[in-house]
Amino acid sequence: MLHRIVVVGGGAGGLELATRLGRSLGKRKKAKITLVDANLTHIWKPLLHEVATGSLNSTDNELNYLAQAKWNHFEFQIGRFAGIDRQAKTIELSATLGEKGQELVPARSLPYDTLVVAVGSLTNDFGTQGAAEHCIFLDSPQHALNFHRRLLGEYLTAHAQGDIDHSVNIAIVGAGATGVELAAELRRAAEELSAYGLGNIQPENMNISLIEAGPRVLPALSEKIADEVHQQLLKLGVQVKLSAAVEEVTADGMSIKGGGFIPATLKVWAAGVRAPNFLTELDGLETNRINQLVVHRTLQTTLDENIFALGDCAACPLSEGSDKNVPPRAQSAHQQASFLNKALALKLKGKALPSYSYRDYGSLVSLSQYSAVGNIMGGFMRTVNVEGWMARMFYISLYRMHQVVLYGVFRTALIMLSDRIGKRTHPRMKLH
Repeated sequence: MLHRIVVVGGGAGGLELATRLGRSLGKRKKAKITLVDANLTHIWKPLLHEVATGSLNSTDNELNYLAQAKWNHFEFQIGRFAGIDRQAKTIELSATLGEKGQELVPARSLPYDTLVVAVGSLTNDFGTQGAAEHCIFLDSPQHALNFHRRLLGEYLTAHAQGDIDHSVNIAIVGAGATGVELAAELRRAAEELSAYGLGNIQPENMNISLIEAGPRVLPALSEKIADEVHQQLLKLGVQVKLSAAVEEVTADGMSIKGGGFIPATLKVWAAGVRAPNFLTELDGLETNRINQLVVHRTLQTTLDENIFALGDCAACPLSEGSDKNVPPRAQSAHQQASFLNKALALKLKGKALPSYSYRDYGSLVSLSQYSAVGNIMGGFMRTVNVEGWMARMFYISLYRMHQVVLYGVFRTALIMLSDRIGKRTHPRMKLH
């Protein structure tokens, strides 16, 4: 019987790993590779802020798991991960339901010999009162589309009612990369919506508040870059609130600790991440305070050498004996997928597994069509700051590199050509 490798989670890391394993072990009949996800399609998570504003049509950028499996010699199983029986070496999948609650696919067990958990992360609201009820979290395409529908609804209502000089108030909690990029994309959306005839809400009447508990935006980047981004956000008309911790979220807005209230019709929480809660209930596997599975530098979980974890849901030490973990970033998931592709091939041969070492290639932040900034790691670990057109090109290349891994060079080139043609035939933003 072929060795059964099951990858749970079709995000960037899990999908890349299943694709790589399918092309190597699956194609040569060295192992049976199965990818499990609760959805039928994948979209790169760093693009969700563009889906939310309508700058990107998710339908045009989705990857279908069934098609990807056919093309790359692995199997896809739909189902939501519900548990593990480590002794029996099976995972439990809950039933998949239709729109009306009818059962489409029954609950079932799936056997494995090697299991890789790659379920990603969720937004962490830190238990803030009212956040879960009143904020949108950009954790999935469905969340992003929900925000887009609500934003478009504000404009359509004002247009239909002839409400001249109507305003819309939007509050974003968290001035990390997601919050900053969303704020910039919203400014662009305001201009585009007005240009397409929904001018009852003038661009300057979209009031965008970016709220950060810390002393500056983009805490993960250098102070110089953070200051530059701060100034550009101000030029775009974004109200940046620093050292402003949100105490409570209501239907009308956000209360700030120490006093102050920020009115908002649309509210997005983009501060902090945590792994899904169910990871704490996986047959005794060790987790940390934000629900991540604790793993060795081989990416094996501490209590079961046949269960691995990668990406945002894994707490992997930066180095041997380090009390710091690999940061939950897209490049981490990419590196770990590449690492496990080679490590699992060694595991099948009974060889010792290597240790994963994280390499920081820098960070890039897009300010929509207006600009981009960031830093890249040059030779000898020298940090090079980039901005403007060059930074924008580097930023776009990150997504293209993700596509190359999944589709190959030729098909990615065709996708790029199709995208180019689409710009001539489609609206500049999604209007439905």
